[in-house]
Amino acid sequence: MIAIVNYGMGNLFSIYNALDRIGGDPRIVPDPEGLAGADGIVVPGVGAFGSCMDQLSRFEGSLLRAFQEGVPMLGICVGMQVLFEESEESPGAKGLGWIKGNVVRLPDGVMIPQMGWNSLSIKRPVEMLEGISNGDMFYFVHSYYGRPVDRSVIVATTDHGVEVTAAIAKDNLFATQFHPEKSGAKGLKILENFVRCLHC
Repeated sequence: MIAIVNYGMGNLFSIYNALDRIGGDPRIVPDPEGLAGADGIVVPGVGAFGSCMDQLSRFEGSLLRAFQEGVPMLGICVGMQVLFEESEESPGAKGLGWIKGNVVRLPDGVMIPQMGWNSLSIKRPVEMLEGISNGDMFYFVHSYYGRPVDRSVIVATTDHGVEVTAAIAKDNLFATQFHPEKSGAKGLKILENFVRCLHC
């Protein structure tokens, strides 16, 4: 079972439908107790960093336990940004802090939000990116992006007036700034990789 965390801020049904389409057995989970026994966990996200953290806070302990126990986890869009310590979008709001670093606004002079398809530049191979090549296109909708202190966690970037962190990986955690569930066949390939990782 793949638990999709329903904390009131995510685009739940598109990721549910994508996982269901590839046989991932998704369940939308409205409370922390629902994470118990999950084979994998997805943290989606739509909206502002601070609002997301306000809503996500009740899941924080359960998510941390699952992360420490090695449960495969996938963060998407703001669900990736909340993994960092803080964001320029919501000064004073604390993120989960699993990834050291902060979330910053896209530079002046580019279209904000970045909305549409953009190509990936793969920085290092990871299992979640099997079948994905440099230049493959994915769908982005965001105004902010994560900037990790340890750049070795970055597995893919994209260019939008600046090098934007597009995907990170750390231990059993994988997260994307883009929306794999809205990125056609290549996005589904990443979700298939995630489902396969549940049984590794």
